[in-house]
Amino acid sequence: MIFTESKLKGVYIIELERFEDERGFFAPSFSQREFEARGLVGGFVENNVSYNRRRGTLRGLHYQAAPYGQTKLVRCTRGSIFDVAVDLRPTSATFKQWVGVRLTQENRLMLYLPGVVAHGFQALEDDTEVFYQVSEVYTPEASRGYPWNDPAFDINWPLPDERILNKRDEGYPRFK
Repeated sequence: MIFTESKLKGVYIIELERFEDERGFFAPSFSQREFEARGLVGGFVENNVSYNRRRGTLRGLHYQAAPYGQTKLVRCTRGSIFDVAVDLRPTSATFKQWVGVRLTQENRLMLYLPGVVAHGFQALEDDTEVFYQVSEVYTPEASRGYPWNDPAFDINWPLPDERILNKRDEGYPRFK
């Protein structure tokens, strides 16, 4: 695996290192030892799948409050998404900044997000599926979020006029 740190400290874009031949390729997609050698969380307790029926489906921005912050390892297994991490660390040099990455079934990139960032994504195609691992169990009372279009973050979503949201994501309070 090839780890590239984004402009947000602790948020990594991970590329598979492929071993190819006439049959296709083989590539490790997770190694606890490689993650922990970089000081990253190497243990995940839940795996989740998000199926998005329609292009424009937007999920987030979500996070869990401390001490239940979820480190996430996200990949797109069908279709494509624009995946976003927002830095929520008040002492960080990149506080309230965001990074967005296109994750697709073709590029097989992954995004690693520490538990101190908000996460969201937008499906760029119909029938998109996202697979992600988390380091902490979902804890409803710790669940938090901000609106996808919060001016505090000014995220440049690729499909701003095509969005499908649920009521929960529409109702989050703006960042203060």
